[in-house]
Amino acid sequence: MNRISFALDLGKEERVIRGDLFLPEDTGRPVPTVLVCHGFKGFKDWGFFPELGRKLAEAGLAAITFNFSMNGVGKDLEHFTELDKFSRNTFSREQEDLARLVQALRQGEIPQATWCDLTRLGIMGHSRGGGNSLLYALDHPEEVKAAVVWNSIHRVDFFQPELLVELRNKGITHVINARTGQRLPIRREVLDDIETNRDRFDLLGRLPQLTQPLLLVQGGQDLPGLYEGAVRMAEAAPQATLHVIQEANHTMGAVHPFAGMTPALEEAIRVTTEFFTHQLGKQG
Repeated sequence: MNRISFALDLGKEERVIRGDLFLPEDTGRPVPTVLVCHGFKGFKDWGFFPELGRKLAEAGLAAITFNFSMNGVGKDLEHFTELDKFSRNTFSREQEDLARLVQALRQGEIPQATWCDLTRLGIMGHSRGGGNSLLYALDHPEEVKAAVVWNSIHRVDFFQPELLVELRNKGITHVINARTGQRLPIRREVLDDIETNRDRFDLLGRLPQLTQPLLLVQGGQDLPGLYEGAVRMAEAAPQATLHVIQEANHTMGAVHPFAGMTPALEEAIRVTTEFFTHQLGKQG
């Protein structure tokens, strides 16, 4: 397994996508490729993401883990040092990031991208990253061939009601990073973006038009409402499979710093690699 780090400048707002490309050893030809989207308050080096990238590569897939350009984690790749960017990180900007990432792969801006077969492209995401994965798959039905979501949001306005009220009234609110205790700001333009793009971002309303196979991996011990949301998404999407891991919490039992595999994480990775290998491999 090879791991190649890269950085892509978006050319505006001082936005940079920092990522890693995980490649199988000695394939001899381009391989199916999977984009991996982290969630809210997540980043590419959080907990299970590096291990997920390695496992996908070991299964014969190319995997790209990356930081959304305004996720708040800066050059040190570990801490939320770019709070102004975090405060203005919208779903629209994250969708721009995904489009830029695919463009960079197509144009060979990422080292060894020639080993990525973009005619067999999959996308996956955890939590908010699941929502971003679904939006990108819905907007790019010819480009994305299969999607997987782990403990995904089913609505983009997933914030607590009292937080939304404060955001509307004051123009700014804060969320707490439970792991570090850090107060992270959110500005009104995040809510404005959701309201301006209500139809485009209506996941449950749009999923009946999803043409690609979809695997929903859902923890039985996840945060309130997400299990019910997964059931509704599975019912809405025509080619959806719901795989429930009863003992799994929101992070599949994983923590940061990564403390090793858990049975729930092993199962989530196994069903994900099997799904992508089947769905993307059969198209080769």
